[in-house]
Amino acid sequence: MSSIALGQYYPSKSFMHRLDPRMKIIIGIAYIVASFLCTNVFSFALLLLSAVVLIVISRIPIKVVLRSIKAIIFIMLFTAVLNVFWTKGKPEELLFSWQFINIYSSGLYNAAFIVVRIVSMIIGTSIFLTYTTTPIQLTDALERLLSPLKVIKVPVHEFAMMMTIALRFIPTIVEETGKIMSAQKARGADFTNGSISKRAKALVPVLIPLFVSAFRRAGELATAMTCRCYRGGEGRTRMTKLTLTYRDFVALFFIAAFIAGIVLLNIFAPGYTMGG
Repeated sequence: MSSIALGQYYPSKSFMHRLDPRMKIIIGIAYIVASFLCTNVFSFALLLLSAVVLIVISRIPIKVVLRSIKAIIFIMLFTAVLNVFWTKGKPEELLFSWQFINIYSSGLYNAAFIVVRIVSMIIGTSIFLTYTTTPIQLTDALERLLSPLKVIKVPVHEFAMMMTIALRFIPTIVEETGKIMSAQKARGADFTNGSISKRAKALVPVLIPLFVSAFRRAGELATAMTCRCYRGGEGRTRMTKLTLTYRDFVALFFIAAFIAGIVLLNIFAPGYTMGG
């Protein structure tokens, strides 16, 4: 649970926390798009700077944010290594050569760019969608944003509820997995030594109680919702109504300016270009 950001909410009174959850979803999607628009050194530097700024204005401790990155370190390293050894550059960019291994400066650039992109995306989406937004707010925002689909009979409320419950229970399932693995280790189970097939077989005693626990939690949740007379979105009212304020439009202006800045840096700023 300490290394999974999905589903976790960090209470605070920052500017980010006071934004409308609908606007945070829109800005979060725009931020992901902006991260894929980056192509050169300066645009990626701006992307990394934006991630730092988001941490500062959200008032979330850096240790909490870094824990969300810890869970994907292997993916980042694996992707970076692939870019280092598989990117072919110009002959003058060759830095190291040994037999079939060739390392080019362009490969190092691409590896660094990929790491910056992944880190920034994780930080940005975590801050916009989980650390500063409660599951209830996220459900209401998704339902409001997808409400036009009700015209074609799409069960928007049920869809938003399922997504939010899934996000909410990711940390719970991760925590449950850790407890089960600790209990199995205390009984002599070994998850680290042996061949891949042996380690896979050792996980069977973990998966079975994990599935049982997940189904039990799902049953308890269904019972609790039924006892509270939950009948879906039909006729449902809300204690808190979502309203857009000047803060939301200020945030929208800054994300638009951020995307425009990235595009301008890609066009006019000199420096190495990703893939070029």
